[in-house]
Amino acid sequence: MSTNLNVRDPEQKPMDIGVEHRDRKRLADELSVALADSYVLYGLTQHVHWNVTGPLFFGLHKLTEEQYEDLAGAIDQMAERIRAIGFFSPGGIHQMAAMTRLEKVPHAFSAEDMVRLLINGNQACAKTLRTAVARAEECDDVKTADLLTERIGQHEENCWMLRAILS
Repeated sequence: MSTNLNVRDPEQKPMDIGVEHRDRKRLADELSVALADSYVLYGLTQHVHWNVTGPLFFGLHKLTEEQYEDLAGAIDQMAERIRAIGFFSPGGIHQMAAMTRLEKVPHAFSAEDMVRLLINGNQACAKTLRTAVARAEECDDVKTADLLTERIGQHEENCWMLRAILS
């Protein structure tokens, strides 16, 4: 998926970090999609945090706060990694919505439906991150691969915790 949003920073000097420019560009594109997916999941997680009601309220309210705070840090790390490899990071809700691979989220009114939405969002983010890790490994960019691999584990843990709520 070409985003055409990651133009090279004209102020940046040529880089010689062991990863070719074209490979860094392809990686920046994949990272941008992972960033967009994370950004959209961040918003969805806040939506659940703000709107959940019923017997699951307290636990889900606390869990979603932890998850969206974690996502905020991850979003920042991914955006900064895109910059570190020589490209502009996408920004703003319109760019993120245009780039995300997450499906349009239907309205969910019950706490259980909200949990299912978060499970699906976390699973989708993990899949997108796996694609980006593969791209990073192809480019021999171990720093990016490590960063994204850690994120996959967090999304898998989020799914586990959310599934436990539905058990």
